[in-house]
Amino acid sequence: MSLVRLDISGISYSQTQNGAYALILSEQEGERQLPIVIGAAEAQSIAIALEKEIQPPRPLTHDLLKNLSDDFNIKVKQVIIHKLIDGIFYSSLICERDGQEKIIDSRTSDAIAIALRFDAPIFTYKNILEKAGVDLASEEKGGKRATSDEPKKKKRSSPRANTQYSKMKIDQLNELLDKAVKEEDYEKAAKIRDEISKRS
Repeated sequence: MSLVRLDISGISYSQTQNGAYALILSEQEGERQLPIVIGAAEAQSIAIALEKEIQPPRPLTHDLLKNLSDDFNIKVKQVIIHKLIDGIFYSSLICERDGQEKIIDSRTSDAIAIALRFDAPIFTYKNILEKAGVDLASEEKGGKRATSDEPKKKKRSSPRANTQYSKMKIDQLNELLDKAVKEEDYEKAAKIRDEISKRS
């Protein structure tokens, strides 16, 4: 079976599951997207890895794993989303140490959080993308979505949050951003950083 490389398009609140998020993966050479429902902690860890400007004061679990792997010369070469059963995706980390390759089973959300820290590519099989993917080209022509977990647009922050931060001065926003990072409230930090970026 042929592999298809995926990129991370964004993270949004899940429209079907309370307290969950939808991670959107897009095929590199095509129009399809693969929505995957993940938990809040995993969404936060992935968002931190994507947002290079936000550095947590202490290492998160996936950062700790990266530090351990580096110390023991373990490399994560790639992540493969290899199975889809009853709406649950299964993934593997392809790791290498001293020239020996190992395949380690992983939850997909953890595998992607780790892949980001290792700059490792993410793949899935063509049949999984055909089964669970959303074809953007056909959706624009009025086609149905393959899954209800793929949001219409990437939602970075709520309109209410935008209004709250839009009235603040830059120095106030920077102060709030520092405080949010120190308190490890990364969701709030991302919203503040978005407001600062809009003004740059």
